[in-house]
Amino acid sequence: MIENVIFDLDGTLLDTREGVIESAKYAAKEMGYKELPYETMLTFVGPPIQNSFIKHYGCDEETAQKAANIFRNYYKTSALLLAEPYEGIYELCKALKENGVKMSVATYKREDYALTLLRHFGFDKYCNPMHGADNNNVLKKEDIVRMCQEEMGTTGCNSVLIGDTDNDAKGAIKAGSKFIAVTYGFGFKNEADVAAYPYIGIANTPMEIKDIILGK
Repeated sequence: MIENVIFDLDGTLLDTREGVIESAKYAAKEMGYKELPYETMLTFVGPPIQNSFIKHYGCDEETAQKAANIFRNYYKTSALLLAEPYEGIYELCKALKENGVKMSVATYKREDYALTLLRHFGFDKYCNPMHGADNNNVLKKEDIVRMCQEEMGTTGCNSVLIGDTDNDAKGAIKAGSKFIAVTYGFGFKNEADVAAYPYIGIANTPMEIKDIILGK
């Protein structure tokens, strides 16, 4: 059994696509950029928003930070709580807690927004600590994972990061953590998508995570 679990947020605990996409579209419009196809906009969910603007609009870092500020201001005031817990996710958290598993959250979402979401949807009853990104994208995924590991009193090899994207997989590698990929989020869709990274399991639903963690 794995005793220390670190969850990603977007695409792992919560389906946050509606609020993120609405905010990204707003920021793009304010910046004078054209609207991108929905499937492209889905890729804005999870990674640092600056990276998405650089990747899809070809802007420089300074311009991307300006777009990120517009995105975050709109997201905070108008779209933050446009999210849905994934079916079975509370049952998973309850089962892990009952079996003595420690849980935390490491997300690329800005920390104050992440904490508001996690508390609103009741994940703070299960997860401690809960950490997110800084406003200027200085912290990387592995930094946030390491913060959780330290506060949980565990080392990398004794923890597992659960996430839905290659950013999560890479962060797990750099933080020395094991990795479980989920395919119900925004990134990985099947085993082939995960094949490039070391992992100890792939879950198509939240309750499949329980079987991997508890060794059933």
